Order: sequence, then C-alpha cells, then structure tokens
Amino acid sequence: MIIWLASYPKSGNTWVRSFLNSLLFNKNSEANLSEISKIDQYPKRSHFINLVNEIDNLEKLSSNWIESQKILNKDNKIKILKTHHALCKYQNSFFTNGEVSLGTIHIVRDPRNVISSILYHFSKKNYIEAKEFLFDENKALGKKFDLNDPNANKNIFTVISSWKNHYNSWKQFKKNYLLIKYEDLIQNPHKEFNKLAEYLSKHLNLKIDATKVNLSVKSNSFENLKKLEKENGFVEAINDKETGEIKRFFNLGPGNDWKKLLDIKLKEDIEREFETEMRELGYI
Repeated sequence: MIIWLASYPKSGNTWVRSFLNSLLFNKNSEANLSEISKIDQYPKRSHFINLVNEIDNLEKLSSNWIESQKILNKDNKIKILKTHHALCKYQNSFFTNGEVSLGTIHIVRDPRNVISSILYHFSKKNYIEAKEFLFDENKALGKKFDLNDPNANKNIFTVISSWKNHYNSWKQFKKNYLLIKYEDLIQNPHKEFNKLAEYLSKHLNLKIDATKVNLSVKSNSFENLKKLEKENGFVEAINDKETGEIKRFFNLGPGNDWKKLLDIKLKEDIEREFETEMRELGYI
C-alpha cells in the first residue's frame, strides 16, 4: 500500500522526504541526499513498462495510473512515494484511490513564497511568467522526453494544475490524511517532524525512538541540507535554461520572504486568486 508524500512543486516535499529517509533508513539518523531515492518518486517512466507503449499520450498513461500502482503494491509492503501530481481525474481515470493507497502526507506552502521558488527553480524570466505557472489550471510537467537528460526516467507527464486546484484536490483524500504546512516546519520543526514520526509509527506499525527523531530533525535542518548539497551535489538539482549551470536545489528556504520580494500588485493578485484557500490555511 502507498502512503503519498504529496505537494505542489517547491513546497517542501524534498525537505520532508529527506527527514523521513533519515528516520526510516539511516541507522545514524543522518541526512544523506545521495540516498533520498529510497523514498521514490511517482510517476516515473519505469512504472509503466509493459503497460503503456505511447507513454506521452495522457489518455493511455492515465488509464494505467491505478494499474501501475497495483503492480508497485504486489510486494505487499507499505511504501512512501513522493508526488507532485494533482489528485485528478482524466476522462474516466483517477490518479489513485483508497484501494491502492494507505494515506497521504500533504505538504502545503504559502503561494506568495512558492512563486519566488518557481521563478528560480524553473528559470522563469520574471514574476509574470512565474504567476502564469502558479495560476495555470492546465499546467503539467515532464511532457518532453530527452534521453540525454539524467532525470529522463522521471520526465513524464505530471499534471499539477494551479496551486489552488492542487491543494483542493489532495485535501479531498481523507483516508489517513495528514496536513503539514511548510511554515510550521520552519517555525516549530520539532513539533511538526514529531507529528510526522507519530503518523509513521501508527500506519507503519513501528516504534520510533524519540532520540532518533531528534537526531533526524537536527540533521535535516535546511542549512545542513544546503551544506550537504554544496559539498556533494544533489541528483535532483536542475540546470539553468539559459546558462546551463546547475542551480542550487536548496536555495532560499526560510529566507524566502514574500514581504521582501513581492510588489504590492503581485501580492494582491495571488491573494485574490487564492483567497478562499489561503484563508482556510490561515495565510491571510
């Protein structure tokens, strides 16, 4: 059965994923970015081998979302999968369901801060382009396949929609649902990461030592992850579209403050577009 680690892009998924990796798979509870794939990403092209011939055809891909997840579950083990995919329906096919999924850890982040990370990570020319990305209800990633791309296996049609639609889609998945706000991870990391540890203890039937949790929290501070990336690189870092240089994956993090980065109009545009959801989450 699958526990989804679901989020809109640039919302803290990799940070949480690194913590869970340290907690579950590292005997010393140390952060190790080279081992982060122990919590795999979905979807990837390898998940659809022998299922889909035209893998860039969304109709054929979507009709096999559930089947590919059933295949992943054949080992009868509980697994955590990272995804940026919206919990959507395409034609008659749902992205996932309660039969193949055990639960969801849903990470959300204030869209006024998400936009700056989108600007940087996706090499947008300006905030106008970044806003279009954030607001686009038909937004999808990974549509182009390049065999020379080191991340080619992950480069698959991933429907994310707008920030609003993405958030609203996953909050509907009530089976063993846990909401984590990026801002709470920054303000009170021990409380929030302990909440994650308790969730795993319950649903994985594990006894997780409090000392191990504390060590994992310390090892996965944003500054330490940034240091590890600088020293050893990070396989999920991407290249700048203009210069070709590798962009830091762990960039601003807690230093990304919309109050200092956004002009009034952009701030108001975001708040107007996402007012209901932002109020629900306590962002406004």
